[in-house]
Amino acid sequence: MPRNEPTERTDEWGEGRSPKRRKAVRYAVPVAVAGVAAATIGLVPAFAGSGSPDLPKISAQDLIAKIASSDVQQLSGTVRVTTDLGLPSLPGMGGAAGSFGGGRGGEQGGKSDDGASAAPQSKLMELASGAHTLRVAADGPDKQRVSIVDKAAEYSLVHNGKEVWAYDSGSNTAVHSTGAGRHGDRHHAPKDLPGDLKNATPQDLAKQALKAAGDTTSVTVDGTAKVAGRDAYQLLIKPKQAASTVGSIRVAVDAANGTPLKFTLTPKSGGPAAVDVGYTNVDFAKPDAGLFSFTPPKGAKVVDGDKQRAKAEREHGKQGKDFGARKGAEDFKKGLGGLNVVGKGWTSIATIKGTGSGLPSGKGQGAGGDAGKFLDSLGDKVSGSFGSGRVFSTRLVNALITDNGTVYVGAVDKQALIDAADAAK
Repeated sequence: MPRNEPTERTDEWGEGRSPKRRKAVRYAVPVAVAGVAAATIGLVPAFAGSGSPDLPKISAQDLIAKIASSDVQQLSGTVRVTTDLGLPSLPGMGGAAGSFGGGRGGEQGGKSDDGASAAPQSKLMELASGAHTLRVAADGPDKQRVSIVDKAAEYSLVHNGKEVWAYDSGSNTAVHSTGAGRHGDRHHAPKDLPGDLKNATPQDLAKQALKAAGDTTSVTVDGTAKVAGRDAYQLLIKPKQAASTVGSIRVAVDAANGTPLKFTLTPKSGGPAAVDVGYTNVDFAKPDAGLFSFTPPKGAKVVDGDKQRAKAEREHGKQGKDFGARKGAEDFKKGLGGLNVVGKGWTSIATIKGTGSGLPSGKGQGAGGDAGKFLDSLGDKVSGSFGSGRVFSTRLVNALITDNGTVYVGAVDKQALIDAADAAK
């Protein structure tokens, strides 16, 4: 029986609070990994009407169509993001639920030298583990605000027309850019907002999971629920492919306007959700215009993001604001022999061809031996016709690194990675 979601009491929007410095875990596992795993969706006729509240019956096809046709342009609310991928806590790096503070790139001695602490990309790793509170607001394609709130600090990204401000209260640093927002998405985000941070809302995660149709997934309507005080249908998504580590994805859909209100991914291994993203309160009225205005606090370090971007472009000798990131990705792939994807649907596996040198072994003395012993304590040694390697596991994503350095990674079980390596031999 669905239960009513708790209502979370939140403070007002604000900036400028001083944090207690704590180191964040530096694992760049995106919250949107659930969307990558849910590559294809097949429809199974089913109807909802049972549970609480009592809502008219609707088929899975019609509920998906309701999501697709939802055209909510204005909203404000609080989103709770909880991620439990089973990442280990490494010595000196803080707990899995790291927060704002020291240990970020661009900060030395508690001071940011280039605005890196306020760059949106620096927030990705913080959303990869633990529990976080986001305050969101949108008023059409040209006004959005996302704030990540911690007990001691707040990070805000504010988009208003051509103005984009990113502010980190922990370092009291702001980055100012004048790039317009993306107009290809219904829930627009500034160009400076990376995809993985943008995909930290129930709407975007649901769209990722439902963006294609196929025969690898069962989709049903599984009762109703109350989410953030609103009536909702529950869409249940389950993979048909046995090798997937995903048990199910449940999306609570607003019965009135089709907006996804909650997204929950549960691993096949059971236990708590690996990814749980949902509104604790939401209002579809026009937000206060003041939410989209930003003035750096007194004493804040202000970095010109446009100048930074132009400098990076000149250094690379090319134009285009995303050139540096593209070139870095291309060089990475080239250096590792290229990225390839095998399989389909929920059992897709990304492969990166090795260059002949794998992970250090636990044998021998010195730094290499110590590193190998540490890796041995984390990964499982496996072998097959491909040779041998080591599998590193989380609750959702597993990776096989062979002794020749080839990497196989996906939301699949260990045997699926071994089979993929054997098939590529």
